Amino acid sequence: MSNKLDTGVKNVRNVLRYTIGNGAVNELPKLINYHRENNNKIIFFLDDFFYESHNIHDLIGAQKNDEIIFISTLEEPSTEYIDKLIEYLHEKNYYNPSAIVGMGGGITMDVAKAVSNLLTNGGKAEDYQGWDLLKKPGIFKIAIPTISGTGAEATRTCVMINPKTGIKLGMNSDFTVYDQLILDPGLTKTVPRDQYFYTGMDAFIHCIESLNGSYRNEIGDAYSNQTISLCRDVFMSDDMMSDENRSKMMVASYLGGCAIATSYVGVLHPFSAGLSVVLGIHHCLANCISMRAMEEFYPLEYEEFWKMANIQKVEIPKGVCSDLSSKQYEQLYQSTIVHEKPLINALGETFKNALTKEKVIQLFRKM
Repeated sequence: MSNKLDTGVKNVRNVLRYTIGNGAVNELPKLINYHRENNNKIIFFLDDFFYESHNIHDLIGAQKNDEIIFISTLEEPSTEYIDKLIEYLHEKNYYNPSAIVGMGGGITMDVAKAVSNLLTNGGKAEDYQGWDLLKKPGIFKIAIPTISGTGAEATRTCVMINPKTGIKLGMNSDFTVYDQLILDPGLTKTVPRDQYFYTGMDAFIHCIESLNGSYRNEIGDAYSNQTISLCRDVFMSDDMMSDENRSKMMVASYLGGCAIATSYVGVLHPFSAGLSVVLGIHHCLANCISMRAMEEFYPLEYEEFWKMANIQKVEIPKGVCSDLSSKQYEQLYQSTIVHEKPLINALGETFKNALTKEKVIQLFRKM
């Protein structure tokens, strides 16, 4: 391990329990009823995809006094949005529900994690953007991913954009980790093909950045290597959305989340964060767009990414940063360079020497 540095993560926490397989979502009513105390309430955060679903109440086992909140995925969650949700729940006297369920993609699962944390810790969402700032465990929470790749079901963070500071950062804490997962590949069958690819690539990118970084350990490396192997199986195949491949992708997403929980990302994710903060591009798509500028940092993985995109006939937008104002380029630089931990992981303590403002803008122009 002579080329590896201590991650600083000394006592890793993973999800306590999970159930996996087609139809696993049918276990949800039994699981949440086990946690109901004195007829206490359950809060459900559901991707707004389910808004028109007529049988959603039966599927999730919702009861009369439970609260169902549909989460829009048009924009990534902000600290202000989380604060408004907390205010709404307090107005309805939801201070200590028996459980919180997050069913959807990374946005919905992150919202559920953030609300769980704030209901017990108090304060504002921005108070806990950073590492290990939470003081108390959150409300018991269950994740049900309906798309695979972000690893939000497994990570110790929930990412939010702070519109006041322009920082995209999560509540990185053991208390953010889900208590229970339900991994049902059947739920990913209706995902649009391009979105399936963009989101799946998040798992691949997490792990190539981790393996190319300095802050690593053997378990994180093992998670990363297995995730990459599964992604290759899926995205080098003729049908990335076959039943078998959707099952593999769901496992890859979970393992990729476990990998990044014990290591760090690298150069690409800070650039992706800049695209999200300044241009409002969703995280997974922003990752894929950022790959256009990553050849010098990850040459082999760069080539492999574009090979997979070509095999799956998925278009990656280009030119999104070709005609921006000086102010926007300045904002992109500031929103990227602020992510010190991943940039140190990839480039060392002197990363700012390599990523001057001119260099960062040059890289964004490639996108």
